[in-house]
Amino acid sequence: MAQVYFHCSSSREVRIDRSGEAVSDLTEARERAACIVRSMIMGRDAEDWRDWVVHVNDDFDDELFVLPFAFVLGKPH
Repeated sequence: MAQVYFHCSSSREVRIDRSGEAVSDLTEARERAACIVRSMIMGRDAEDWRDWVVHVNDDFDDELFVLPFAFVLGKPH
């Protein structure tokens, strides 16, 4: 198990994950990051989420990977 943090950012804003979550591997961390993206885009605001990314960091604050929201959202029609 590893503690990872899911920080979200755009060119205008940064949302820091202060509590993190325990995950067993990078696959689980990627699935959790995708769930975070889906929960944020389902919110009531009219935010354009295409330039947002999730930065997944370990407990040493080293970046493990980045998941662009656009990867989860797909291409606009």
